[in-house]
Amino acid sequence: MKNAFVIVTLAALLSACATAPHAPAPVPAAVPQAQPEPQAEQAASAADEPAADESLPNVALSSDLLYKIMKAEIEFRDGRWQGPYVTMMALAQQTRDPRLARRAAEMALAAKQGGESMAAIRLWRELAPDSEEAAQYYLGFVILSDNLAEAEAIFQHRLQQATPATRGLAMFQIQQFLARAKDKPAAAAMLERLLAPYGDTAEAHVVLAQTAYARGDAALALKEAQAALAIKPGSEIAVLTLAQVTEDDAKVAEVLARFLAANPGAREVRAAHARVLVNQKQYDQARDEFLALLKGQPDNLGTLYALGIMSMQLGEPAKAEGYFSHFMEVLADHPDDERDPSKVLMILSQLAEERGDLKAALAWIDQVEQTDPKAYFGAQLRRGLLIGKQGDLAAARSFLDSLKPPDGEDQATVVLTEGQLLRDAGKVEEAYTLMEEGVKRYPDNPDLLYDFALLAEKTNRLDVMETTLRAVMAQAPDNHNAYNALGYSLAERNVRLQEAFELIDKAMKMAPGDPFIMDSMGWVQYRLGKLDEAEALLRKAYSLRNDPEIAVHLGEVLWHKGRKTDAQKLWREARAKDPKNDTLKSTLARLHLSL
Repeated sequence: MKNAFVIVTLAALLSACATAPHAPAPVPAAVPQAQPEPQAEQAASAADEPAADESLPNVALSSDLLYKIMKAEIEFRDGRWQGPYVTMMALAQQTRDPRLARRAAEMALAAKQGGESMAAIRLWRELAPDSEEAAQYYLGFVILSDNLAEAEAIFQHRLQQATPATRGLAMFQIQQFLARAKDKPAAAAMLERLLAPYGDTAEAHVVLAQTAYARGDAALALKEAQAALAIKPGSEIAVLTLAQVTEDDAKVAEVLARFLAANPGAREVRAAHARVLVNQKQYDQARDEFLALLKGQPDNLGTLYALGIMSMQLGEPAKAEGYFSHFMEVLADHPDDERDPSKVLMILSQLAEERGDLKAALAWIDQVEQTDPKAYFGAQLRRGLLIGKQGDLAAARSFLDSLKPPDGEDQATVVLTEGQLLRDAGKVEEAYTLMEEGVKRYPDNPDLLYDFALLAEKTNRLDVMETTLRAVMAQAPDNHNAYNALGYSLAERNVRLQEAFELIDKAMKMAPGDPFIMDSMGWVQYRLGKLDEAEALLRKAYSLRNDPEIAVHLGEVLWHKGRKTDAQKLWREARAKDPKNDTLKSTLARLHLSL
């Protein structure tokens, strides 16, 4: 995950400066539409439409030629490829028209016939030697078939003919082609030979760095990336490549920050730097970078989304709602098929609910469309919960009962949601009975089992809780929440503390950055009498997640360390965020305190 943002950014930067070449392959998806309507005008289009960059023969469209083309197209539409292919190849050789050879190639590709496809592509290229499209198909095929020697001379000629301004693009295109070769070492060796005469260009070293990185040679990748940046210190693509091949996030952040100091307008680098800061959990600094990006492009959807998430992480829901609302406004003015607003709508609904505006929360849910069945189903579950929060528990349960999804996993999720609905309404025993029936019907659903275990603990059925959590661990050994929940329960009850420590330690190894697991570990350390270790862990957890539960635990540790003023300050912060917090109430009662 560390370098994913750099790879994406690099791809975006490449696409901004160049059009990627076609990706020919012997499958139908790689070719243009191969089933024209049978009207005469369309059937004849292969022979009478002008084609760019192709020198066309002066051949009259006779009635005989038109008939043969039409017949071939109709037969091809009806599912036959051999006869139409032979016809098109024969007509191409007869007329010397490259468009007919191209059509033969399309037919063979649609039929997944590699040999016939290659024969047609060779003819097409012979008839249109200057056609870039024919060359792209030809190169794609020879590389996929590992006939690399045939491609090398073509690539070499392209680099020689390119101007200094376009040679870098040619290098990237060659890299994309060779990335599809089956014989990776041979492809890498060819690329090195091709780029050797251009070692004084940053682009050559960028391509070599990316290729080395792809084949796992980290040392060479780093060396080539550093060479690229040394040649062109202001190159975004060079510094992004260096970031991509650098393993340590701290070093990546340093590289990008230094570049930005000299090149403050480098948006792609700033976006990459922001993502590194997020990885390092330096949320304030990351937000500053995203704000700088937003200043330059106030309607950038990606930046608005990132700032919304940052604001939620930093405990600023009003700002988050503002960014996400603007996201929806921009998307409404400029629809983007590649942007699914469902997640943003769900977040906006959650934020509206948290500030007590259930009407607005439902209004956001109403905008989730059925085009994404999974997102729509999730929205309907949330609708049920919101109806319940409005006070009409019967209507909420009736609505959830009406969903009736066909999938067993989704059915279990409905049960889980109804259980949450009852629990939120204070009907804990009723929720327990519902969930107990649910786990009998869906015993292999770890999410349902986990929630049932928490309900069992809440109703003081501790044996059921432990048995169920261990069932979750057996079904989903990587479910860190189950280990954490059992460990925390033991620590909270101040029993089997060594076992609690081991369970929470296992959870921490699975999810080392989870603030709630850090909270559990801090709490078990407190129970073990290790107050300094407990304070350090709880402070780190609280810095990552400004949560009332963590504040209460940290406050108790400080209280027992004699820092009573600091403890009371934390408890007041917790009360301000959640006046009804049970952990705070029980802690103050146990310590015979009031705020």
